[in-house]
Amino acid sequence: MLRYVALKVGRALFVVWAAFTVTFVLLFVLPANPVDLLFDPAEINAIPDEVKAQVAANYGFNKPVALQYLDRFGHALIGDFGNSVQSGKPVTHAILEVLPSTLVLASGALVLAVLIAFGIALVATATRRPWLRNLVEALPSGAVSVPVFLSGILVLQIFSFRLGWFPSFGDDGVKSLILPLITLAIPVAGPIAQLLVRSFGTELHSGYVTTSWAKGATRGSILVRDVFRNASLPALTIAGVTFGNLIAGSVITETVFARKGIGRMTQTAINTLDVPLVAGIVVLVAASFALINLVVDLIYPVLDPRLRATLTTGGTA
Repeated sequence: MLRYVALKVGRALFVVWAAFTVTFVLLFVLPANPVDLLFDPAEINAIPDEVKAQVAANYGFNKPVALQYLDRFGHALIGDFGNSVQSGKPVTHAILEVLPSTLVLASGALVLAVLIAFGIALVATATRRPWLRNLVEALPSGAVSVPVFLSGILVLQIFSFRLGWFPSFGDDGVKSLILPLITLAIPVAGPIAQLLVRSFGTELHSGYVTTSWAKGATRGSILVRDVFRNASLPALTIAGVTFGNLIAGSVITETVFARKGIGRMTQTAINTLDVPLVAGIVVLVAASFALINLVVDLIYPVLDPRLRATLTTGGTA
């Protein structure tokens, strides 16, 4: 078990390190002159050379690449990614200001997506009507196929502009959170539901289910008591993986609904070529992704006796 934990922690740390390294190479090494990225392209030719030299010294661009990497890596370990070019604020502080809004949106969307996915799987497995089962099983494919921006525009048009049930834009109260949650949850629920439908179908034909049938158990009790737990384990893994989709979707969702958050900040940082802020956001997202998947990997043996038995006897995962 200790080896399993060490392996998973090592993988998580490697993901974060790789994200930092790739970001450093793309933003600070590959550009012919990274200083130019810090200025408006329309005004770059009007910037005096001494100003560029001063900026290069402030950001450490005049040092050898290896020293730049070690210096930035050392500062990143303590959460220091420099200052935002646009606002002048420390990158960490700027991110922490909008992070709670994105966490609320992403967490709520993930919970809603899981609930939708379980509802689809239970209905598809419990129903005895083939036409209803086929209809319900087709819903996840449709959800995956709909782009986030399109679903956002549709829910805005229907529930805000036409019906007037929810505010169109902004970040003011619970009502303003409903439509962004639905928009972000729909594409995430699709792959989770697809996996659950297959898992429920497989578990329903397992030997222990046959035993429950023989004991006179009802279909509903078998689904809830026997099938639900075993079929839910694969969904735990994919729910962690889809966190990346939530972050990517938040860029579009927060833009469509004019909400502050990491997604909208990312778009602004890219548009304004705010290199330190982009680097900080990339590392933060990678660290969040690695942390969530690490938690999932560590919880999995607790929920799955088969994996726990394998690890106890010295097997690998």
